[in-house]
Amino acid sequence: MNITPNVHAMIVAAGRGSRFGASIAKQYTMLQGQTLLQHSVARLASSAYIDTCLLVVAADDSTAQTLDFALPIHYAMGGAERWQSVQAGVKAIIEAGADDSDLVVIHDAARPAVPSHDIEQVIEAAMLEPYGAILATPVADTLKESYPQSTAQSELVGETPVVNLTVSSSPHSYVKCTIDRRHMWQAQTPQVFRLGQLQKVLIYVAEHKLTITDEASAFECLDLPIRIVTGSRQNIKLTYPDDAILLAAIINAQFCSEQTKNN
Repeated sequence: MNITPNVHAMIVAAGRGSRFGASIAKQYTMLQGQTLLQHSVARLASSAYIDTCLLVVAADDSTAQTLDFALPIHYAMGGAERWQSVQAGVKAIIEAGADDSDLVVIHDAARPAVPSHDIEQVIEAAMLEPYGAILATPVADTLKESYPQSTAQSELVGETPVVNLTVSSSPHSYVKCTIDRRHMWQAQTPQVFRLGQLQKVLIYVAEHKLTITDEASAFECLDLPIRIVTGSRQNIKLTYPDDAILLAAIINAQFCSEQTKNN
């Protein structure tokens, strides 16, 4: 496809991030004086392709509109599941006059350190594809598949040891096998898709009551090819409390690097 499409940015910020375990929604965690959400919008703003951003927020969100962002912001109300929030965002973009062949750049609010270069690379790759492209990193660590096993407890009955197998509410996990990682990738965001094609696959997900974990999964359900663009390992997602320490260091290093380039 040679025609340069319009590019629309969307950040999904309707979830709470239950694994993070905080009392506030994860996207409002403070890092280096700003919320995760503000950092993520600022990263999108660093791309020459992006000049506005749609935030998809929860119905009861009273925080987002009180914040200052690096881009002009529009809002849409999210759903119970991530894909429903994306679907609401797609609907809002289409109703604003976007074309089916336009690109939508979908980013996680909890990925505040994606390098500008990666954003440019995945958008430019998607421009050459009929469906889209995503950022991902090759799996570097050895992968183990596990299985749960009941705990075994020994006790003496007279002088005879007796082993009782009991089902634990939190069973230990044991190594089952090592998984070949040569074709394994860890998906990141942004994920970039043709707007009309994304709308179609999300309708398919809804009609067939499918469970998907990211937008690329919807295309996988229909065997539609999505290109992989190798991303940076700086682009980590805030999932657990320990991640905040690493992200703060990455954001600080990125800021210092950008200041050096500008001087």
